Amino acid sequence: MHKRLDETISKSKIGNLFKLEARKTSFTVELRAATATFLTMAYIISVNATILADSGGTCSMADCSSPKNQTISPECTLKSNAGYEKCLSKIRNDLIVSTALSSMIGSLAMGLLANLPLGLAPGMGSNAYVAYNLVGFHGSGPISYKTAMAVVLLEGCAFFAISVFGLRAKLARLIPTSVRLAFAAGIGLFIAFVGLQAHQGVGLVGPDPATLVTLSACRTVDSINGRCIDGKMQSPKFWLGFTGFVIMCYGLMKNIKGSMIYGMIFVTIISWFRTTSVTIFPHTPLGDTNYNYFKNIAILPKIESIFWAISFNDFNKGQVWVALATLLYVDVLGMTGSLYTMAEIAGLVDDQGTFEGEYLAYMVDASATIVGSTLGVSPIATYIESTAGIREGGRTGLTAVIIAIYFGLSLFFAPLITSVPRWAIGPSLVMVGVLMMRVVKDVEWDNIKEAVPAFVTIILMPLTYSISYGIIGGIGMHMVLGLYDHIVRWIAWLIEKQQKVLRKQIQVSNTSVGQHNIEII
Repeated sequence: MHKRLDETISKSKIGNLFKLEARKTSFTVELRAATATFLTMAYIISVNATILADSGGTCSMADCSSPKNQTISPECTLKSNAGYEKCLSKIRNDLIVSTALSSMIGSLAMGLLANLPLGLAPGMGSNAYVAYNLVGFHGSGPISYKTAMAVVLLEGCAFFAISVFGLRAKLARLIPTSVRLAFAAGIGLFIAFVGLQAHQGVGLVGPDPATLVTLSACRTVDSINGRCIDGKMQSPKFWLGFTGFVIMCYGLMKNIKGSMIYGMIFVTIISWFRTTSVTIFPHTPLGDTNYNYFKNIAILPKIESIFWAISFNDFNKGQVWVALATLLYVDVLGMTGSLYTMAEIAGLVDDQGTFEGEYLAYMVDASATIVGSTLGVSPIATYIESTAGIREGGRTGLTAVIIAIYFGLSLFFAPLITSVPRWAIGPSLVMVGVLMMRVVKDVEWDNIKEAVPAFVTIILMPLTYSISYGIIGGIGMHMVLGLYDHIVRWIAWLIEKQQKVLRKQIQVSNTSVGQHNIEII
């Protein structure tokens, strides 16, 4: 039946619009790919809301509760306060809706305009920079949330202008082949590292004061610094996540389509039972709150406190322009490299280093940030988790459109979507990392000039926890090693120039001697 469905849709207007037959794919394959990508990146709905809510959003001292006839302490935003906490809860709920809505708009535009199987959402890293470096925890930073959103808006406009003039495409093609190949492997290690940690994954890797990281998966962890207190490798949540990972492995070994989805669903459903040691809803005040939210199943989406929360009043501060330059530089290097790498992994890049829909893809990627800023969220990026869908066979914009539909549905089913546990997401991120490592075979490891930049790119991404630093390090190393050829050519040019001068002098000398001999005769 699904074959008949695939044939019908492939020959329809939808099939022609997305070029399903030309790219050797089908509706069911694209549906499966979109499901894999969405489930892999759905964590961003709750994670992004939590990170940005830490900044306090638009909450202020005016929201703090205080005894009657007493002044409000300026420290109320940094301490537990009933009124302020209520405001933060409202901010987080609004951010959940904003995150899903901006992701839906960006993914839909990517699918319809660029016809690429890529999902878009607020980028990890830039959201932390906005929340903790610019606005600061509960508004303790140098600029306000509204000013930060104005910075994001201007950065998106500048990013869009760069894309319109085609500079992003030229920049992508200027990136050395070895570094470009290393992008995928480095990104794979980066997201695998994320999946192994506790805050977004299974918790196998934890912090250590002497070695920075160490083996963890502990039964008891310090809530402040995340260090292991008791029971290393005894965390039931880790072993449940590991079981999900094994399910994915066996499915991929047997070439079972949708294996990553099955592993995530298995772990998630078990984690919803409250009477187990792996529950996502423990019998604690926070667990009870999350469970009561989860029982709502569906809610009516609305954004009240952060829509168009933009102010240009503080643009006379130097920190604002530094923030603008920083976000722009990270987007130009990191997002351009990531988008190009995703297209390359999907097999859409041709021999000339271009891919169909490239120009529009860059503009969509940039314009999504503009839309996101009006909704109160940090810069939007093409998500590296899109590789999960590409691995499942996604090759057209239909994958992105279905991802957008999922994000649209999540607006109403946020209680369910935000209840997918991190130990269900972590295994899928590790598996994506495994699959992305295969590109390293194409790097010329016997050529040091190519091998060193590639290795620097790969190793810096996870160890500095930054895709951008890996890109900068790889390109910088390639330029340094390339100086040798330029120096050699420059020396050869100087020698050749000197030889020409000597030959000319000899020629003049010989002419003078000949004329002298003639005079003697």
